[in-house]
Amino acid sequence: MMLYTKLILLPFILFSASSLAYDIKSGGDTSVKKEGPNAYSMPANNLPMLNRLDFSVGNSFFRNPWVQAPASTDARDGLGPLFNTNGCQNCHIKDGRGHPPEENDQHAVSMLVRLSIPAMTDEQKKAYIKDGVIPEPTYGGQLQDFALQDQTPEGQIKIRYTDVPVTFTDGTTVVLRKPDLEIVDLGYGEMHPDTQFSARIAPPMIGLGLLESIPDATLELWVKENAATDDGVLGKTNKVWDVEKNGFSIGRFGWKAGQPNLMQQNAAAFNGDVGLTSRLFPNENCTSVQTLCDDLPNGGDPEVSDNILDFVEFYSQHLAVPIRRNTQDPQVKLGQALFQSAGCESCHRTNVKTAKREDLPALSEQIIHPYTDLLLHDMGEGLADNRPEYLADGQEWRTAPLWGIGYTEEVNGHTNFLHDGRARNLMEAVLWHGGEAENAKQNVLAFSESEREALITYLNSL
Repeated sequence: MMLYTKLILLPFILFSASSLAYDIKSGGDTSVKKEGPNAYSMPANNLPMLNRLDFSVGNSFFRNPWVQAPASTDARDGLGPLFNTNGCQNCHIKDGRGHPPEENDQHAVSMLVRLSIPAMTDEQKKAYIKDGVIPEPTYGGQLQDFALQDQTPEGQIKIRYTDVPVTFTDGTTVVLRKPDLEIVDLGYGEMHPDTQFSARIAPPMIGLGLLESIPDATLELWVKENAATDDGVLGKTNKVWDVEKNGFSIGRFGWKAGQPNLMQQNAAAFNGDVGLTSRLFPNENCTSVQTLCDDLPNGGDPEVSDNILDFVEFYSQHLAVPIRRNTQDPQVKLGQALFQSAGCESCHRTNVKTAKREDLPALSEQIIHPYTDLLLHDMGEGLADNRPEYLADGQEWRTAPLWGIGYTEEVNGHTNFLHDGRARNLMEAVLWHGGEAENAKQNVLAFSESEREALITYLNSL
């Protein structure tokens, strides 16, 4: 151990002051020094004061609840009639990470369940190409577990867990938990017998504008670089329908990279999660067998104005990544070397330059360390939801960004990770990796207890 530590720590002695500064500031010049429950809620550090009013207005529409129409607050009415939440902040708690429901919770709140059926007919296969999924006929593409007063929600989400033990080379055993999803109290009849389910917790909001600003050419280069190696890591871009472009673009957002940009991601969330229409998604989220949307008054056409969409987009683009902490701690430096030697950086990429953005100068040409490649990777059967989305198959997921992950507990009061929150800590999240990440996981399984502690200490420094 001592010899290995000496060998792997040598590169850190050679860091220049400038590279060290960027290493601390994962979001480049946008990074902020902020701790505590509001660490994810700050505007980009380099955002001019003149633009911070736009950020604050976007924050108000992101944070404050929407209400049933008609209402005197007509800028915020039109909620539902079927929905998962009445405000964005309820899922992205303090702009952070959601969590699965406890066993006795009545509602999931910051978790939702995607629904679809396999594309079997020629018509369905043609629709799949553009839409990426075939919605369940009665309940649509997403289960809404809330409804307006005196109305019937679609159903409720229940999760139970099965123990999955995993043993390290030194004999230490960790018991993982595998979720078993159940939908109960269906309000509109039985679901299609071939319904595919995918539970998703809300991801953190930090650094999204920077991820949006990574050039397509960079992502495509990473695909080629992966194909040229023999480490088992491949990765591919998802190609998804861009409503405004009226064509296909590279997917970047969502657990399977199913949305091309933040404008569409936000509008889709307004529609699916809150039940609100916009110019991108002008239809309410009822299916043809649900009459609520026709029977009840709405909040206008559309319910979310272009002005509100623009403010929320600006807000979501400029939420800052908090700076790294304890970067000079020898334990952190050892953990970083172990992270690299295990092969984790093959997918969790660092040292990325954003594109030149004349329209968004704060995000322009920043050197960032997002710890993601935004690509789809096969993560093995253990994490599979068996639900495809555009080019993503049932075992593929977009690499989750790791920047700011060490702030999760102080912001959100929990340490639930992965797409469905099954991991109760960072080590459990690592041990669920499989497929293209199987070699990296096996390397971690061979770590000693002190090396495992160093790895987690490093991740918590991000």
